[in-house]
Amino acid sequence: MKAGFDLNALDFIHNDSIAKHLGIEFLEAGEGYLTARMPVDKRTHQPFGILHGGASVVLAETLGSVASYMLLTDPTKQRAVGLEINANHIRSVREGWVYGRCTPIHTGRTTHVWDIRITDEQEKLVCISRLTVAVIGV
Repeated sequence: MKAGFDLNALDFIHNDSIAKHLGIEFLEAGEGYLTARMPVDKRTHQPFGILHGGASVVLAETLGSVASYMLLTDPTKQRAVGLEINANHIRSVREGWVYGRCTPIHTGRTTHVWDIRITDEQEKLVCISRLTVAVIGV
């Protein structure tokens, strides 16, 4: 990621997407990181009233895929697509917001690997995820 990246340039990502449906908002792009937040509410709850693990995975994959998109040499000729993701759910959240921070582990020519840490409003760890992204031609 590049410091000072205009996050408004990412508005196209929210057109009719799961990120829009879940209320994911990008917050900051800095040198080597991207952050976003997601509400914990009826859209992201599982039946017992806590954050659904799948929603955390959506936040993680959204962050990593967008971070890879931001590194593409030519987005008109390349795509960044999720190849593999894993997640460890550490703590439950009932309401408020969760915050994701994505940092690179590896950014090669054809693959990127991202570390995504999701925390609650008290900055307590909620989920740790690792995403591998394939950089493919269009």
